[in-house]
Amino acid sequence: MRIALVYDLRDDYRALGYAEEAIAEFDSPETIDALAGALKALGCEPIRVGRGQALAAQLVAGERYDLVFSIAEGLTGRSREAQVPALCELFDQPYLFSDPLTLAASLDKAVAKRLVRDAGVPTPGFAVAQTDAAELCSWNAFPAFVKPLAEGTGKGCEAASLVHTAEELRAAATRVLSQYRQPALVEPFLSGREFTVGIVGNGGSARVLGVCEILLRPQAEANVYSLHNKELCEDLVTYVPADDAEAGLAGMRALQAYRALECRDTARIDFRSDAHGEPFFLEANPLAGLHPSHSDLPILAAQAGIGFVELIGLILDAGLARYGLARAGLCRPRGERLPRTA
Repeated sequence: MRIALVYDLRDDYRALGYAEEAIAEFDSPETIDALAGALKALGCEPIRVGRGQALAAQLVAGERYDLVFSIAEGLTGRSREAQVPALCELFDQPYLFSDPLTLAASLDKAVAKRLVRDAGVPTPGFAVAQTDAAELCSWNAFPAFVKPLAEGTGKGCEAASLVHTAEELRAAATRVLSQYRQPALVEPFLSGREFTVGIVGNGGSARVLGVCEILLRPQAEANVYSLHNKELCEDLVTYVPADDAEAGLAGMRALQAYRALECRDTARIDFRSDAHGEPFFLEANPLAGLHPSHSDLPILAAQAGIGFVELIGLILDAGLARYGLARAGLCRPRGERLPRTA
């Protein structure tokens, strides 16, 4: 199988002059090397395409692949994670992971929260300042947490995001609006345990790979799984497999959220509990990081006894199953494409 690897490489954008925070969601050469190695070990031919623009040029030129394996996050816009899947659909090119609608809805935290809430999954109440912090003047649930509406990797989440007064709330929301040029979301701060849940599969066959509790070490930035803590997670964070009743409830609700958002192939769903041990949905990550030892999904998979190559195989097999295919025996002429997926 010829599988196109599509990705945003930090080094490429760094060379163009982008700041480190702007490229925080992008990938390292180590991640791409690991993915290519895993796909090769699974009997596939990985082809390193690069950014979405490079894929567009290939598709316009008439090139086609058995599958596109895209972890490209995109650079601008609240629907940026949907750009490569939309491009694939435009050219009838089969691809892994969720479709454009799910990726766009999940990146917008308010939209995702409304969808999972309507499906019966508890999520903290929230408000959004679209253009001015004054839009949050009626908020009175403190302590509260303020973050950008459509960012990942903990961008915009820091010590100052935890606010206790209306004045702190205005300052935090103003910072988000100015620095990230996007709306600011506020929700009550939950003081309980923090979980991330890995899921693989589709529809009724989707299953929880594992539930991981995130514990911040004393030297970490307190109270928040921030960009700083994530970037230095080897020193600042402890990841603990969780299988008690509270973690099990988070896993069950994560699967509900996964299905409500119509995620495909794999995703990571984040939860945090209140002071009474009730887990609440925070956000969904349909394009979860895939660095073998630094990203949450491979970490929790490894804790469940699933190695990196096996994890990529599970994701690949789930995607192929959507097309009515399996890995074994897939040798087709170069121009022959997979059938359409539903």
